[in-house]
Amino acid sequence: MNGAASRFCLALTAFTVLAVGCRHPPNYPTLPIEQKYYAQGPWVVTTKLGFACCDSGNHKYDVFYPTNLGANGFKHPILTWGNGTLGTPSQVAYLLTHMASWGFVVIATEDQATGPGQTILDAAKYLVQANSDASSIFYGKLNVNAVGSIGHSQGAGGAINAFLHSGGLIKTVVPIELPSQVWSVQPLDTANLTSGSVFFIDGSADLLISPPTQPPWVQGEQSIQAYYDAVPASVPKLKGTLIGPNHNDIQGQPDCRLASFPCVNGVYGYLGYPTAWMMDRLQGDTYAHGAFVNATGEIFSETKNWEYVASNIQ
Repeated sequence: MNGAASRFCLALTAFTVLAVGCRHPPNYPTLPIEQKYYAQGPWVVTTKLGFACCDSGNHKYDVFYPTNLGANGFKHPILTWGNGTLGTPSQVAYLLTHMASWGFVVIATEDQATGPGQTILDAAKYLVQANSDASSIFYGKLNVNAVGSIGHSQGAGGAINAFLHSGGLIKTVVPIELPSQVWSVQPLDTANLTSGSVFFIDGSADLLISPPTQPPWVQGEQSIQAYYDAVPASVPKLKGTLIGPNHNDIQGQPDCRLASFPCVNGVYGYLGYPTAWMMDRLQGDTYAHGAFVNATGEIFSETKNWEYVASNIQ
């Protein structure tokens, strides 16, 4: 037992002295690739809230990064995070710390309305500039050619918009619980994703905001399926619905006790494959890549926790 599962057991035994065993937490992975990246990575992580100021909306940046930056000459890829509506990076600290433990430097604007994507892009550009700033702790430590964006709800759309306006800086995007077009003032059209790569993720209980499918008579991109289908076939793309979670499970620390309503299981299911995706796309991890290959990838066999999986990854 490892990673989040072992921490879950320790928490349980603190309250149950006579416990002789421990069940796995919800959405615990059953197959080896997801299990590997579900576990905490090899890097010890430092968190600094309000690390720097400011983005174009005058919001501070929070950072989550490997403590021993640049160890053995490693250049850290960059991840930029987009908050959901009225959300803050501290609400998803468990997820962002997990990502950083796998060697990423994660930056998150404190903007609570990230839908346009500009502040998410500002954050990525801040780190790119820091890599060239001799006074920065990140000086010479980053791989500025390996940048990904990730976000939740409004921030999922923001992560896509940041990608679209990045001029090629951002290489891949992971939108989590992307709201259907009916919820958007300026509806997002994923047909505009003509480069890079994308992994759409939603929870099976999030039927109101981010449903996995839609009836054939419903117009527009009102589901993860429709968003996925709209992305051109030339773009590497993946989608999957995590069985159980609702709209705010991503805020689990790791369970739902500190998350906003609605939350069912907690962040557990969002740890493994999203991390593996970024390892594949930004660190060239061929083992992680094996999870996502069309039809034969591991995620297609992980039917206990994932459904509505589709991929064109070769």
